[in-house]
Amino acid sequence: MSRILIVDDAKFMRATLRSIMENAGYHVVGEAETGKEAIEKFHDLQPDVITMDITMPELNGIEAVKAIKRVDPNAKIIMCSAMGQQKMVVEAIEAGAKDFIVKPFEESSVLEAMKRLLN
Repeated sequence: MSRILIVDDAKFMRATLRSIMENAGYHVVGEAETGKEAIEKFHDLQPDVITMDITMPELNGIEAVKAIKRVDPNAKIIMCSAMGQQKMVVEAIEAGAKDFIVKPFEESSVLEAMKRLLN
């Protein structure tokens, strides 16, 4: 069972992703609200996949991806972006994110991204 860390500053978005993941049989090992917290929880929880929001307080998702990839170049990270953030998504992919999903989340898109990363 794949272990997932969900990172988003919006509790509603974390809850939505948690529901999608758990209904599909994934194990959500933790949640984080900021990029800084994501880095700490990545070290503590060692998830198989991280879903990472781009825009967050304290440390944005792109900076968090860079920090995580420095520690673990093989980390599997899916960026979560709102419509209109294409430039930031490109930046996140260049920083090492493996895929992206667009808000509002569609269950099929989330699960397809998970399958691409885990297969």
